[in-house]
Amino acid sequence: MTFKSKNTNLLYTIFVTTLTLSSLTSCKTKSYHNYLVEGKKIEINKDYAVNKSIESYISPYRNHINKDLDSVVSYCPETLDKNKGEWQTNIGNFMTDACMELANPVFMKQQNKQIDIILLNSGGIRSIIPKGNITKRNAFEVMPFENSLIVIALKGEQIKTLAQHIITEKKPHPLNGLKIILNKENVITNILFKDQPIDKDRIYYVGTSDYLANGGDNMSFFLKNEGAYDLNYKIRNVLIDYFYKHKTIEASNSPRIIKE
Repeated sequence: MTFKSKNTNLLYTIFVTTLTLSSLTSCKTKSYHNYLVEGKKIEINKDYAVNKSIESYISPYRNHINKDLDSVVSYCPETLDKNKGEWQTNIGNFMTDACMELANPVFMKQQNKQIDIILLNSGGIRSIIPKGNITKRNAFEVMPFENSLIVIALKGEQIKTLAQHIITEKKPHPLNGLKIILNKENVITNILFKDQPIDKDRIYYVGTSDYLANGGDNMSFFLKNEGAYDLNYKIRNVLIDYFYKHKTIEASNSPRIIKE
Protein backbone atom coordinates (compact mmCIF):
# COMPACT_ATOMS: atom_id res chain seq x y z
CA MET A 1 0.00 0.00 0.00
CA THR A 2 1.37 3.35 -1.03
CA PHE A 3 0.63 6.57 0.74
CA LYS A 4 1.05 10.04 -0.76
CA SER A 5 0.87 13.22 1.17
CA LYS A 6 0.71 16.87 0.29
CA ASN A 7 4.18 17.34 1.77
CA THR A 8 5.62 14.65 -0.49
CA ASN A 9 4.16 16.29 -3.61
CA LEU A 10 5.44 19.67 -2.48
CA LEU A 11 8.96 18.36 -1.92
CA TYR A 12 8.92 16.65 -5.31
CA THR A 13 7.83 19.89 -7.02
CA ILE A 14 10.58 21.89 -5.27
CA PHE A 15 13.20 19.29 -6.24
CA VAL A 16 12.19 19.30 -9.94
CA THR A 17 12.05 23.10 -10.07
CA THR A 18 15.47 23.45 -8.44
CA LEU A 19 17.00 20.90 -10.79
CA THR A 20 15.55 22.67 -13.83
CA LEU A 21 16.79 26.11 -12.77
CA SER A 22 20.21 24.69 -12.00
CA SER A 23 20.39 23.13 -15.45
CA LEU A 24 19.37 26.36 -17.17
CA THR A 25 21.91 28.35 -15.18
CA SER A 26 24.75 25.97 -16.00
CA CYS A 27 23.97 26.25 -19.75
CA LYS A 28 23.99 30.04 -19.76
CA THR A 29 26.93 31.61 -21.63
CA LYS A 30 29.34 33.25 -19.26
CA SER A 31 30.09 36.94 -19.72
CA TYR A 32 33.74 37.96 -19.65
CA HIS A 33 35.07 41.43 -18.96
CA ASN A 34 38.63 42.62 -19.56
CA TYR A 35 40.08 44.11 -16.40
CA LEU A 36 43.80 44.19 -17.17
CA VAL A 37 46.02 44.75 -20.20
CA GLU A 38 49.70 44.00 -19.95
CA GLY A 39 52.40 44.83 -22.49
CA LYS A 40 56.01 43.93 -22.88
CA LYS A 41 58.63 46.02 -24.65
CA ILE A 42 60.85 44.05 -26.99
CA GLU A 43 63.88 46.00 -28.11
CA ILE A 44 64.94 45.58 -31.73
CA ASN A 45 68.33 47.11 -32.40
CA LYS A 46 71.18 46.69 -34.83
CA ASP A 47 71.91 43.27 -33.36
CA TYR A 48 68.45 41.89 -34.06
CA ALA A 49 69.84 39.80 -36.94
CA VAL A 50 71.41 37.41 -34.43
CA ASN A 51 67.90 36.37 -33.51
CA LYS A 52 67.27 33.91 -36.32
CA SER A 53 63.56 33.59 -35.58
CA ILE A 54 63.00 37.33 -36.05
CA GLU A 55 65.17 37.45 -39.15
CA SER A 56 63.48 34.46 -40.77
CA TYR A 57 60.08 36.04 -40.15
CA ILE A 58 60.96 39.51 -41.45
CA SER A 59 63.21 38.74 -44.41
CA PRO A 60 60.56 37.42 -46.86
CA TYR A 61 58.50 40.60 -46.43
CA ARG A 62 61.54 42.87 -46.64
CA ASN A 63 62.83 41.12 -49.74
CA HIS A 64 59.44 41.33 -51.45
CA ILE A 65 59.10 45.05 -50.68
CA ASN A 66 62.66 45.82 -51.81
CA LYS A 67 62.18 43.90 -55.04
CA ASP A 68 59.02 45.85 -55.78
CA LEU A 69 60.50 49.25 -54.90
CA ASP A 70 63.71 48.67 -56.85
CA SER A 71 62.07 47.52 -60.08
CA VAL A 72 62.96 49.91 -62.94
CA VAL A 73 59.82 51.59 -64.28
CA SER A 74 61.14 54.59 -66.23
CA TYR A 75 64.20 56.58 -67.25
CA CYS A 76 65.23 60.19 -66.60
CA PRO A 77 67.78 61.82 -68.94
CA GLU A 78 68.75 64.52 -66.40
CA THR A 79 68.73 65.01 -62.65
CA LEU A 80 65.60 66.76 -61.42
CA ASP A 81 66.40 68.96 -58.44
CA LYS A 82 64.44 71.64 -56.58
CA ASN A 83 67.62 73.64 -56.03
CA LYS A 84 68.05 74.30 -59.75
CA GLY A 85 66.28 77.55 -60.53
CA GLU A 86 65.18 80.81 -58.92
CA TRP A 87 61.43 80.90 -59.52
CA GLN A 88 60.81 77.49 -61.00
CA THR A 89 62.70 74.19 -60.99
CA ASN A 90 62.78 71.22 -63.31
CA ILE A 91 61.45 68.85 -60.64
CA GLY A 92 58.68 71.31 -59.75
CA ASN A 93 57.65 71.62 -63.39
CA PHE A 94 57.72 67.84 -63.75
CA MET A 95 55.57 67.20 -60.68
CA THR A 96 52.86 69.74 -61.49
CA ASP A 97 52.75 68.59 -65.12
CA ALA A 98 52.35 64.99 -63.94
CA CYS A 99 49.58 66.00 -61.52
CA MET A 100 47.77 67.98 -64.22
CA GLU A 101 47.94 65.09 -66.70
CA LEU A 102 46.84 62.28 -64.39
CA ALA A 103 44.54 64.06 -61.93
CA ASN A 104 42.44 65.84 -64.54
CA PRO A 105 40.70 62.67 -65.77
CA VAL A 106 39.89 61.79 -62.16
CA PHE A 107 38.37 65.22 -61.50
CA MET A 108 36.47 65.10 -64.78
CA LYS A 109 35.01 61.71 -63.86
CA GLN A 110 34.06 62.87 -60.36
CA GLN A 111 32.78 66.39 -61.05
CA ASN A 112 32.67 66.77 -64.84
CA LYS A 113 35.08 69.70 -64.49
CA GLN A 114 38.64 70.50 -65.52
CA ILE A 115 41.53 71.38 -63.22
CA ASP A 116 42.83 74.81 -64.22
CA ILE A 117 45.90 75.22 -62.02
CA ILE A 118 48.24 73.04 -59.99
CA LEU A 119 50.15 74.46 -57.01
CA LEU A 120 52.42 72.43 -54.72
CA ASN A 121 55.06 73.56 -52.24
CA SER A 122 58.80 73.41 -52.71
CA GLY A 123 59.33 72.24 -49.12
CA GLY A 124 57.24 69.12 -49.75
CA ILE A 125 59.80 67.83 -52.26
CA ARG A 126 62.23 65.78 -50.18
CA SER A 127 64.65 64.36 -52.73
CA ILE A 128 65.92 64.60 -56.26
CA ILE A 129 64.95 62.36 -59.15
CA PRO A 130 68.36 61.18 -60.33
CA LYS A 131 69.55 60.86 -63.88
CA GLY A 132 69.24 57.28 -65.09
CA ASN A 133 66.87 54.45 -64.31
CA ILE A 134 63.85 55.37 -62.20
CA THR A 135 62.18 53.09 -59.67
CA LYS A 136 59.14 53.26 -57.42
CA ARG A 137 61.53 53.91 -54.55
CA ASN A 138 62.37 57.29 -56.14
CA ALA A 139 58.72 58.31 -55.79
CA PHE A 140 58.75 57.41 -52.08
CA GLU A 141 61.96 59.41 -51.60
CA VAL A 142 60.55 62.49 -53.33
CA MET A 143 57.17 62.26 -51.57
CA PRO A 144 57.57 60.31 -48.30
CA PHE A 145 54.33 61.76 -46.92
CA GLU A 146 50.76 60.54 -47.42
CA ASN A 147 49.58 63.80 -49.02
CA SER A 148 46.62 63.49 -51.38
CA LEU A 149 45.45 65.77 -54.14
CA ILE A 150 42.59 68.14 -53.32
CA VAL A 151 40.95 70.46 -55.84
CA ILE A 152 40.01 73.85 -54.38
CA ALA A 153 37.61 76.22 -56.13
CA LEU A 154 38.92 79.80 -55.92
CA LYS A 155 37.61 83.03 -57.35
CA GLY A 156 39.88 85.21 -59.44
CA GLU A 157 40.62 87.54 -56.54
CA GLN A 158 42.00 84.59 -54.55
CA ILE A 159 44.11 83.55 -57.53
CA LYS A 160 45.75 86.98 -57.38
CA THR A 161 46.43 86.40 -53.67
CA LEU A 162 47.88 82.98 -54.54
CA ALA A 163 50.26 84.54 -57.09
CA GLN A 164 51.33 87.26 -54.68
CA HIS A 165 52.03 84.66 -51.99
CA ILE A 166 54.44 82.82 -54.31
CA ILE A 167 56.35 86.00 -55.11
CA THR A 168 56.38 87.22 -51.50
CA GLU A 169 57.71 83.88 -50.23
CA LYS A 170 60.46 83.91 -52.88
CA LYS A 171 60.32 80.12 -53.12
CA PRO A 172 60.12 78.09 -56.34
CA HIS A 173 56.77 76.53 -55.51
CA PRO A 174 55.79 74.07 -58.29
CA LEU A 175 53.17 75.68 -60.52
CA ASN A 176 51.18 74.77 -63.60
CA GLY A 177 48.43 76.66 -65.46
CA LEU A 178 49.42 80.21 -64.57
CA LYS A 179 51.93 82.70 -65.92
CA ILE A 180 53.03 85.31 -63.41
CA ILE A 181 54.76 88.30 -65.03
CA LEU A 182 57.26 90.28 -62.93
CA ASN A 183 59.13 93.51 -63.54
CA LYS A 184 62.78 94.04 -62.61
CA GLU A 185 61.81 94.78 -59.02
CA ASN A 186 59.89 91.48 -58.72
CA VAL A 187 56.54 93.25 -58.68
CA ILE A 188 53.69 91.43 -60.39
CA THR A 189 52.57 93.24 -63.52
CA ASN A 190 50.21 90.59 -64.86
CA ILE A 191 48.75 87.17 -64.09
CA LEU A 192 47.66 85.11 -67.06
CA PHE A 193 45.56 81.98 -67.43
CA LYS A 194 45.71 80.57 -70.95
CA ASP A 195 47.31 83.87 -71.97
CA GLN A 196 44.31 85.85 -70.68
CA PRO A 197 44.24 88.10 -67.59
CA ILE A 198 42.64 86.59 -64.51
CA ASP A 199 38.90 87.26 -64.28
CA LYS A 200 38.22 88.30 -60.69
CA ASP A 201 34.69 86.85 -60.76
CA ARG A 202 35.48 83.54 -62.41
CA ILE A 203 35.96 80.35 -60.40
CA TYR A 204 39.23 78.53 -61.05
CA TYR A 205 39.86 74.95 -59.95
CA VAL A 206 43.25 74.56 -58.28
CA GLY A 207 44.80 71.16 -57.60
CA THR A 208 46.98 71.07 -54.50
CA SER A 209 47.94 68.84 -51.59
CA ASP A 210 45.63 68.28 -48.63
CA TYR A 211 48.29 69.88 -46.42
CA LEU A 212 48.24 73.14 -48.38
CA ALA A 213 44.46 73.02 -48.81
CA ASN A 214 44.19 73.23 -45.01
CA GLY A 215 46.35 76.37 -44.91
CA GLY A 216 49.73 74.70 -44.53
CA ASP A 217 52.93 76.57 -45.45
CA ASN A 218 51.08 79.86 -44.84
CA MET A 219 48.76 79.28 -47.81
CA SER A 220 45.70 80.52 -45.95
CA PHE A 221 44.13 81.78 -49.19
CA PHE A 222 42.96 78.19 -49.79
CA LEU A 223 40.69 78.44 -46.74
CA LYS A 224 38.50 81.10 -48.37
CA ASN A 225 37.17 78.93 -51.16
CA GLU A 226 34.07 78.12 -53.15
CA GLY A 227 34.34 74.37 -52.63
CA ALA A 228 36.83 71.52 -52.05
CA TYR A 229 37.00 68.15 -53.80
CA ASP A 230 39.09 65.24 -52.51
CA LEU A 231 40.43 63.18 -55.42
CA ASN A 232 41.58 60.38 -53.09
CA TYR A 233 44.78 60.23 -55.12
CA LYS A 234 48.11 60.41 -53.31
CA ILE A 235 50.71 62.61 -55.00
CA ARG A 236 53.26 59.82 -54.61
CA ASN A 237 50.93 57.49 -56.51
CA VAL A 238 50.59 60.12 -59.23
CA LEU A 239 54.36 60.00 -59.69
CA ILE A 240 54.43 56.20 -59.75
CA ASP A 241 51.59 56.07 -62.28
CA TYR A 242 53.37 58.66 -64.40
CA PHE A 243 56.59 56.61 -64.31
CA TYR A 244 54.70 53.57 -65.58
CA LYS A 245 52.94 55.58 -68.26
CA HIS A 246 56.06 57.32 -69.59
CA LYS A 247 59.12 55.16 -70.09
CA THR A 248 61.19 58.34 -70.32
CA ILE A 249 60.34 61.33 -68.13
CA GLU A 250 61.35 64.86 -69.01
CA ALA A 251 60.73 68.17 -67.27
CA SER A 252 59.02 70.87 -69.29
CA ASN A 253 60.76 74.20 -69.69
CA SER A 254 57.53 76.11 -70.29
CA PRO A 255 57.67 79.39 -68.33
CA ARG A 256 55.52 79.75 -65.22
CA ILE A 257 57.03 82.86 -63.64
CA ILE A 258 58.49 85.32 -66.15
CA LYS A 259 60.74 88.20 -65.22
CA GLU A 260 60.70 91.03 -67.80
